[in-house]
Amino acid sequence: MNEEDIFKLIGYVIASQYRTNIIKCIGNDIKIPSVIAEEVGLRTNHVSNVLNQLKEEGIVVCLNEEARKGRLYKNTDLGIEILKYI
Repeated sequence: MNEEDIFKLIGYVIASQYRTNIIKCIGNDIKIPSVIAEEVGLRTNHVSNVLNQLKEEGIVVCLNEEARKGRLYKNTDLGIEILKYI
């Protein structure tokens, strides 16, 4: 991915305080949506929607997609790179 594409994604993330807070909350850890929701002060269903948006952009990844509860999310290498800028 070139620098221009990374800057577009940085803009996409910082355009939403929700997206920014969620990837900051995850950081270098692995977290479930309910923990993220508690830490950032949002409802779990809203966190799940934002995580799906971030997943579509390749910023986060779900490690156990088949699970109905307790899905584990982490930032991808791209997500970690974006964190350096925000």
